[in-house]
Amino acid sequence: MRAGAGSGNRRGGTAAGLFGAALLVAGTVLGTGGAYAQPSATPTGSASPGGRSTGNAQGDEDEGNGRHDDRGGQGGQGDKGNRPGHRGGESPHPSTSATGTTAAPGAPGPNGTAGTTGTTGPSGASTAPAAAKPTGAVRPAPAGTVLAAAEAGPGTGLPTAQGLQQALASVLADKNLGTYGLAVADAADGQLLYGSGENTAATPASTTKLATAVAALSLIPGDTRLTTRVVKNTATGGITLVGGGDPTLTALPADQVQIGGVPADQDTAPASLDALARQTAAALKGEGTTTVVLDYDVSLYTGSPLHKNHDGENIAAVTPLMVDEGKVDPKSREDAPARVPNPAESAAEAFAALLKAQGITVQSKAKQAAAPAAADAPVLGRVDSPTVARLVERLLTTSDNTLAEAIARQAALAARQPASFEGAATAVTQELARLGVPTTGVVLNDGSGLHTGNAVPPVALVKLLALAASAQHPTLRPVLTGLPIAGFTGTLGKRFGSTSGAADAAGLVRAKTGSLSGVNTLAGTVVDADGRLLTFALMTRTTAPADTARTAMDRVVARLAACGCH
Repeated sequence: MRAGAGSGNRRGGTAAGLFGAALLVAGTVLGTGGAYAQPSATPTGSASPGGRSTGNAQGDEDEGNGRHDDRGGQGGQGDKGNRPGHRGGESPHPSTSATGTTAAPGAPGPNGTAGTTGTTGPSGASTAPAAAKPTGAVRPAPAGTVLAAAEAGPGTGLPTAQGLQQALASVLADKNLGTYGLAVADAADGQLLYGSGENTAATPASTTKLATAVAALSLIPGDTRLTTRVVKNTATGGITLVGGGDPTLTALPADQVQIGGVPADQDTAPASLDALARQTAAALKGEGTTTVVLDYDVSLYTGSPLHKNHDGENIAAVTPLMVDEGKVDPKSREDAPARVPNPAESAAEAFAALLKAQGITVQSKAKQAAAPAAADAPVLGRVDSPTVARLVERLLTTSDNTLAEAIARQAALAARQPASFEGAATAVTQELARLGVPTTGVVLNDGSGLHTGNAVPPVALVKLLALAASAQHPTLRPVLTGLPIAGFTGTLGKRFGSTSGAADAAGLVRAKTGSLSGVNTLAGTVVDADGRLLTFALMTRTTAPADTARTAMDRVVARLAACGCH
């Protein structure tokens, strides 16, 4: 096929058919990866749908200064709230999730957060100690499912560098792109097909979340759940609310739970603080106790809880205990809602109120525990988050900064690094190197991409995506299923529209967005005219308005979808 040929000549069927091919990744199921924390379980009375997912509260890089975000908007502010008159850009919608793995039902174990660390071997096999193996039944992903879209017709060759250069020349000449770096690779084997500045490190903005997601799923079994529990405090005679690193824990009732504006399903519904209060109250009443002293344990994390660009809106203070991602209004649909100054304290206060509703009086105001809860402390209640695989999908689809930092800290714990911004960055960087991702020029300072000092070359981003598509790494598949779909979901929901000049690629592109002041990035997969799945990364720095720059980028990716580029 000649370079630049339109989608009307597309092999393998209509654009609608290829939209289905692009969604094949959504049907895969997950196997186990490395090892850390609590394996997936469906404990009795826990993880009930009682809360709303707040993942859409942050933009790609809208960190706290409104300068960055993947969600739409313009000017130098980020995707989120750059439009005059409001902070919110587009309202992300959740991606289609793979069916979550289910663990054997039964009563929860005594410990909700402690786990044994381990890593994934070079072939993707788990080298975790026996103590860390999941208790649930896990089905391995069918090999090659994600690559089905890449199976081109007989005799169809790979796109060539010359063909790609010819096809992309006119769209890459758009001055609204400013300075850019581009890499295009074959998803089937990661072979680099075309590059322009592909080895030059640039500010990744929220495409940093791809690195966080890949490292986390490589280090942690995808069916792991993050546990929040209440234990007896033998030192005070009271009870302790122990944070397990789940920022999606919610205080909302089940009928108000939404993720990206859509009601949560069984796999994605966050754990309920009310369910935890009911369990705890029942246990206390069973012992004849109706008055208690409450404190809370946030010892899981270390270091400062405040991101360098913390503004109290685009990201919450990163603590292992919070409800509704620290939103002042848990029902807020804003992309950058106001956050409470101390999420852990607010969570404890909300828990005390829920205990009161169950007939348990909490004496005085809850305070931070003087020491970490004992590992063998009797458990009065526990609730578990959705699986890490589902959380990764959510943080990518909605570009959730707070959730990304929480998952980065879980990766740090799995790698035996401090659960801090610095420890998480070290853990992610080391794991990427172990997986064979080129790390020359890579500099990470956080897990969300809000930090302007992050640097990643385009070639590293396409390698991350190729790993996620690889039959050798089925545990990384949620990285692909979590990518927003052009024109349909998440931070791409309002891009590739009818007036963009890129509408023909709607549904054929799944990509992670990223934006900071003057920076816009896009990295993901695209189905080309031959039905082949390609990975790409486009990173720009420009003075053009954000919406104008993004539209120019979308046209570049649409050109990839429209040609076989031979």
